[in-house]
Amino acid sequence: MLFNSIEYLLFLPVVFLLYWYGFRQRRWQNAFVVVASYVFYGWWDWRFLILIAFTTACSYASGVAIEHFKDNRRRQKLVCAANVIVNLGILGAFKYFNWFVDSLQSLVGIWGWQLDFVTVQLILPVGISFYTFQALSYTIDVYKGKVEPTHDVVAFFAFVSFFPQLVAGPIERASNLLPQFLADRRFSYPAAVDGMRQMLWGFVKKMVIADNCATYVDHIFTHFHTCNSSELILGVLLFSFQIYGDFSGYSDIAIGTAKLFGINLMQNFNYPYFSRNIGEFWHRWHISLTSWFRDYVYFPLGGSRCSQAKKIRNTMAVFVVSGIWHGAKWGYVTWGFFHGLAFVVLMLIGGNKKYRDTVAQGRVLPSLRDVVNMLVTFLFVAFSRLLYRTNSITDSWHYLCRIFTDFSLSLPAMGGTVTGWIVVFMLVEWLQRTKPHALCIDGVPLLRYRAARWALYLGLVTFTLVYSASSQQFIYFQF
Repeated sequence: MLFNSIEYLLFLPVVFLLYWYGFRQRRWQNAFVVVASYVFYGWWDWRFLILIAFTTACSYASGVAIEHFKDNRRRQKLVCAANVIVNLGILGAFKYFNWFVDSLQSLVGIWGWQLDFVTVQLILPVGISFYTFQALSYTIDVYKGKVEPTHDVVAFFAFVSFFPQLVAGPIERASNLLPQFLADRRFSYPAAVDGMRQMLWGFVKKMVIADNCATYVDHIFTHFHTCNSSELILGVLLFSFQIYGDFSGYSDIAIGTAKLFGINLMQNFNYPYFSRNIGEFWHRWHISLTSWFRDYVYFPLGGSRCSQAKKIRNTMAVFVVSGIWHGAKWGYVTWGFFHGLAFVVLMLIGGNKKYRDTVAQGRVLPSLRDVVNMLVTFLFVAFSRLLYRTNSITDSWHYLCRIFTDFSLSLPAMGGTVTGWIVVFMLVEWLQRTKPHALCIDGVPLLRYRAARWALYLGLVTFTLVYSASSQQFIYFQF
């Protein structure tokens, strides 16, 4: 079920009313969350429910088993490892099996050999990477003693399957989300209002910015062999705003929806296109995933408390694994490798932790140096995503070459309207960059009047309905 669908607009208020008025006790609320989440997820394909239920059951049982073997560290380790292997095995089979077989066949074909493998066309379950990582973090944290194992199986199923963030995050930690399902919840009107505002901004991002960008991006990348350089550059830039509007829009809708149910999810995007270097960018982009890799890959490898060579190894491992997580394509791996190299260079000159404050803090306008740094960072991020969007590394190279071989400074004949919307959109985000989301309007003098607030809400709703493009599936569902 898509957030930007009629089905969801009918589903959400029904679930909201039943949650608060039909099931007042915590255990019944949790059970209802599980049922509603499974309906939401099974809307795509009921067979997906078998996998998420199995992943959840294995992770719950692993926590109980680790507690049972509290006096035997070796058995605890075996239980933890078994759950990790089983769940990563399922993820690998559905997401990477055919890619592995095709890559192996191409490799041995260099020497003229032929391997006769049977390629199984498996349907990739929506969001499998997200809920698998969320479930695995619980098992690992229980093993490390960071989280107490739960015996409330219903609360645990609700933790893994909570529908707002089920298929594209944020990837929550058990230490944050699970206790919220183990405690009684009370409806908060201010939190619900803030959640609705965040959802509204998420819909603007998705339906106006991302989906309109997608129309031009699809055309340009499909016909890049015949486009001139200005159109190709436009395609690169619009794709970056498409993926940002799409994914951060999903996160805003998810976080806002969760607030309606008395649940607080972690921030997943913190105005990443205002980053001044690649280190700050990864501190602000897809925060739940980057922090997951930091805690469960980087730190176990030794983190920063080791030799320089090992720090470089650990950093490259995180970025390459991140590329693999994004999909079964060598372009993703190469993309992760390039970002890893950029981060390593920054780390070697001591700049990876340079920026942790908000750019132009306390000022309306950034300095010239900030502008240059943000522009360079954005362009690196944008052009590296050619490896995301094209069908192969070869196509990425040809696309890039065409920009310089057919170079022109003419304005593209397309995309003028959506470019104007992007300028206004980024201006709003710039002015709100110190707040959790761009429609966090408490304290804005003009909007202290109810009529002004409702005029803003109705204006944004009307704008979204009038100028939304044809509905597109969220990009990160494929990951």
